[in-house]
Amino acid sequence: MLITIPDLLTPQELARCRAVLTANDWVDGRVTAGDLAARSKNNLQLPVDGKAARELGELVLNALGRNPTYNSATLPLRVLPPMFNRYEIGMAFGAHVDNAIRSVPGTGGMRMRADVSTTIFLNDPEDYDGGDLLIEDTFGCHSVKLPAGHAVVYPSSSLHRVEPVTRGSRWGSFFWAQSMVRDDAMRAMLYDLDLSIIETRNLLGDDNHAVLGLVNHYHNLLRRFADL
Repeated sequence: MLITIPDLLTPQELARCRAVLTANDWVDGRVTAGDLAARSKNNLQLPVDGKAARELGELVLNALGRNPTYNSATLPLRVLPPMFNRYEIGMAFGAHVDNAIRSVPGTGGMRMRADVSTTIFLNDPEDYDGGDLLIEDTFGCHSVKLPAGHAVVYPSSSLHRVEPVTRGSRWGSFFWAQSMVRDDAMRAMLYDLDLSIIETRNLLGDDNHAVLGLVNHYHNLLRRFADL
């Protein structure tokens, strides 16, 4: 399931991200890649253990917490602290699959399963050429290049890559979530049902018997599928 979320970050949050990112140093992005992915990864990254990354990570997590689309589509149990990267001219990230298991910083070795990947675009498509995020699934290859503040959510099991930047600079945030429902098809079904519930509530009202029945089925399915 591939979902785009418009305006996940507000203009004020975007401005703060850019100010902090501009004022800080960057390191080689391969420091957080697995052995195979590191061979095809060529970008820059904000140091994950620095004050700037912690501040901006908290900003992104707050934005996720208030966004109903992200929470409905992802059903997050845990979210890895967001990271931030930059692609300059000639930089790219070849085809790869994200690591299935990630260590959670600051927890003494706690691990989480990476079910859902998210990329937030921090500058506009007009600022750079190339740099498209290409995501493959059973329906083909999808090219994603969104306005600043918009996000794309997709299964971490997807083969994906970032095309070389040929002009300008591409800035973004990326992170992973462990979902309460690990199976992508089940998450997609629950997300579609949730959208139908919202539409039915708007048409019939919260006290309508059909609405109550749909909500009942949603929670019973979630209770059956959830892995906590």
